[in-house]
Amino acid sequence: MSTTTTSTFTRTNARYLASKIAADLRQLRSFYGRPSEQQIENLLEELVEMLAGGYVATYEAGFRKTDKRVVSVRYTVSSSGVASDEGAGGVYARADVTGASWFTFMTYADAWWCLSDAERTTVKNSVPVDRSPGAEPTDGDGYWEGGRSYASGGTSASRRGFRPQ
Repeated sequence: MSTTTTSTFTRTNARYLASKIAADLRQLRSFYGRPSEQQIENLLEELVEMLAGGYVATYEAGFRKTDKRVVSVRYTVSSSGVASDEGAGGVYARADVTGASWFTFMTYADAWWCLSDAERTTVKNSVPVDRSPGAEPTDGDGYWEGGRSYASGGTSASRRGFRPQ
């Protein structure tokens, strides 16, 4: 006997994944004092919209000094359907972020680039986060470590963490 299952990724699935990422952002705030709750709510709203459209390839949030990461969490989004769903949290808690600035960085999936300029503008105008082009931070004095995976509706966000030595 053979069975086939299909899964449709919905806005509810997108909200679930975004809420896991928001929980990690709240843990960053708990440890390091930023981002603010309003920033987290805005980023959550942006993530729901972008995930629902299939527009996110990677998403990163953390602290950097100049262009170097100090501590961050980076999510790689995949719709392969293969992932476990774990609890949020476990963000590195002891980085020295004195003099560091808060950042988020998103790279876009192919679906984003398939939209017309007008469609991309409409999506950008529908979210409370104003992103501008920029360069992803480079690795500072630290290393990447494995993390957790969040999944819903056949889509996953696999998290890795950058932490200081």
